[in-house]
Amino acid sequence: MSAQNPKVDAFVSRTKRWQDETQKLRSILLDCGLDEDLKWGKPCFMLAGKNVAIIQPFKEHCSLMFFKGTLLQDTHGLLRSQGENTQSARRLEFTSEPQIKKAVVASYVRQAIAVEKAGLTVDFEAKGALKLPEELTQALHKDRRLGQAFHALTPGRRRAYVLHFMGAKRPTTRIARIEKCTPRILAGKGMNDRLACT
Repeated sequence: MSAQNPKVDAFVSRTKRWQDETQKLRSILLDCGLDEDLKWGKPCFMLAGKNVAIIQPFKEHCSLMFFKGTLLQDTHGLLRSQGENTQSARRLEFTSEPQIKKAVVASYVRQAIAVEKAGLTVDFEAKGALKLPEELTQALHKDRRLGQAFHALTPGRRRAYVLHFMGAKRPTTRIARIEKCTPRILAGKGMNDRLACT
């Protein structure tokens, strides 16, 4: 069993809802040999520094999300998609502590560990090429540095920007969003990454 992280201890003690569920999931993940830390404000579990799973307490349920969930065999028919734009992640959802069957959850965790050990990655392109809005295509052609920086981003970061830009109905709003995000893209940062203070 891996050691408990004090930051996660503090998170669990502050949790008002899903505390028992979080603690049970945490115990299973640590028993499987994963390391834990607090990332994005939630208990995240890693193998050799690579993110494998994260516990997500929501209003309706507590979930265990696997970062490369699409690569897992859904042997018990329990994996759920995060949403229509999610390509890689899949999660198990629980509404009570008795629903969390240790053997079942551990089987998914062991699969996720095997995926990470094998160095497998999700083929985002196989799910369909990312269609860029016309305004972004024009901006990338107009500014070569911006084009190089955008294409150097990870697939997930590029996708997040495209979804953000496409969320605007009007072309002028899409252009404004692109202009506002340009410094972040040039810095190699995603939508939610912190920019270094200067």
